[in-house]
Amino acid sequence: MADRPIRVRYAPSPTGHLHIGNARTALFNYLFARHNNGTMVLRIEDTDTKRNIADGEKSQIENLHWLGIDWDEGPDKGGDFGPYRQSERKDIYMKYINQLLEEGKAYESYKTEEELQADREAQQANHEMPHYVYEYEGLTEAQKQAKIAEAKAKGLTPVIRFHIPQDQAYEWNDIVKGDISIDGNTIGGDFVILKRDGMPTYNFAVVVDDHLMQITHVLRGDDHIANTPKQMAIYDALGWEKPVFGHMTLIINGATGKKLSKRDENVLQFIEQYRELGYLPNAMFNFITLLGWSPKGEDEIFTKKEFIKLFDEHRLSKSPARFDQKKLEWVNNKYIKETQPSELTALALENLIEAGRFAKDPDAQTIEWARQMISLYIPQMSYTQQVVDLSSIFFDERTALTEDEMKELADDNALPVIKLLKERLTNLELFTAYFINQEVYQIRLATGVKGRKLFMPVRIAATFHMHGPQLAETMELMGRDKVMANIDRVLALINK
Repeated sequence: MADRPIRVRYAPSPTGHLHIGNARTALFNYLFARHNNGTMVLRIEDTDTKRNIADGEKSQIENLHWLGIDWDEGPDKGGDFGPYRQSERKDIYMKYINQLLEEGKAYESYKTEEELQADREAQQANHEMPHYVYEYEGLTEAQKQAKIAEAKAKGLTPVIRFHIPQDQAYEWNDIVKGDISIDGNTIGGDFVILKRDGMPTYNFAVVVDDHLMQITHVLRGDDHIANTPKQMAIYDALGWEKPVFGHMTLIINGATGKKLSKRDENVLQFIEQYRELGYLPNAMFNFITLLGWSPKGEDEIFTKKEFIKLFDEHRLSKSPARFDQKKLEWVNNKYIKETQPSELTALALENLIEAGRFAKDPDAQTIEWARQMISLYIPQMSYTQQVVDLSSIFFDERTALTEDEMKELADDNALPVIKLLKERLTNLELFTAYFINQEVYQIRLATGVKGRKLFMPVRIAATFHMHGPQLAETMELMGRDKVMANIDRVLALINK
């Protein structure tokens, strides 16, 4: 193995969108391959036809590319070891199914679902671990063939089961977990390798594919540890060299400490959801890479090139990775502050259009206004969709002031400040942030009012809100007519 060039694979099923956990698997394989000048393979494991969804493969590929992950071989690129979709490799699998049948290492199984269910219920009643009960136990070869002939006469379609050797331990040195040993007698008995619909099961197809595609290292989630003995048994039966296995720890919900489940609705778990919210791909790449892997030192923000250079599989964590939504927002905010305003404007504008703030095809003037408005909120945004709520001051028509806002206006200085504000803005020739700031300064000089007692009445009167981004810039974007109308409304409330 040491002399073979490193080849790894990410092998999603097109049964759903790209999950955070699967994205991490893809990232670690990608970084491992790139760090070691190896080859990254994308393979689509689509044999579970009932669960495949329309555009599932397309969604996986698009979201992987968005994250910044590329590969050297795959269904979209080709390569010397294709096809790269399992559904297109049925003839390949059948070759090895037939070999195992001929060698007596696999056999036709005609147990019906009803019989299997009855076995499971009996085992549960006896407090036994679920396992397959060998249907030909104690039969001579002639009796076995007679039973098979009887099943065929009834029109039953068999599955093909792999015969697990008895009393054998399956041991490997796991990149992450260290030495692991599992007793073959505990894995549930002979298991299906070919389903009734003629499609191979995962545990069989993955072995054939990994061997024929010359995969040297298999990095995957630790929920696959239980599958590894079955796969090792098939490697042994076919006389093939096994890859090096590495099983990454679970990702847990940082708030609950429980495994990050797709049914956990308190956490967004799919890359597409974060794309729609306006998270940045480099930020997601950074955050996910640090879920279960850590570099030396205390730094937490890295470029992709730095991650590739630093990646060391021996620093994969043995402890569960904690998914912290607030930490992700912090990381994304760091990247937002370093991102070109034009890119952020485009993302935030999509969010605003989706929320109905703008028409779907805004003109150039509207886009420029939106650009200036969005720029006011960039320091506050953890993701661009937040601009929809943050910018409500520009879109939502308030009908009344809050109790706290009215308290601010009850100060003796508020009325003279607002009256002078109206006078000076009425006579202001250019209604821009620079000149608005000059006028506010003149009001300070004329009234002697400063600090909160000056700026709070000005803000409430001009914007009809006591909180918001930079005041003068906000007023410029609101425009003279809107600001003057707000001042008149506030004066009317004070003079009641």
